Amino acid sequence: MIDYEEYEKECEEIKNVNEELLNIFEKDMAESGLSGNTIRKHLSNVDFYINEYLLRGDPHSMEYGIGMIDMFLGDFFIRKCMWSTPGNIKTTATSIKKFYKCMLEHQKIQKEDYDYLCNEIKEGMEQWQADCAQYNDPYASNPFYDF
Repeated sequence: MIDYEEYEKECEEIKNVNEELLNIFEKDMAESGLSGNTIRKHLSNVDFYINEYLLRGDPHSMEYGIGMIDMFLGDFFIRKCMWSTPGNIKTTATSIKKFYKCMLEHQKIQKEDYDYLCNEIKEGMEQWQADCAQYNDPYASNPFYDF
């Protein structure tokens, strides 16, 4: 366990790297012809993942986040983000996938890691969306607790 000052220092270092990565992502999206609104939405989704979720608790890099996508979209996002819906689980996953594809193209991650991320999203999406719909239904049982 690191002390708070060390945690803050590590987070700041990771955020600085993430800012550069988000700039690369933004530039690539703009060059591909995406609209400003679409670019902003993708950036917002990815920024939340890499600069909020991955830095809570122990600070984790963007690379480490590849292995955390199931915990994020299949649990944290559903339970902790009041705006979670089955639809925006899919759009958030799309943003994250686009970001990591950009990172692959810029040689920031390995192809095997990108393939792993895509497979996790493909395999988990239906269950994540079902859990989110159930969690958001006040008349349904909570899918995260065994009663």
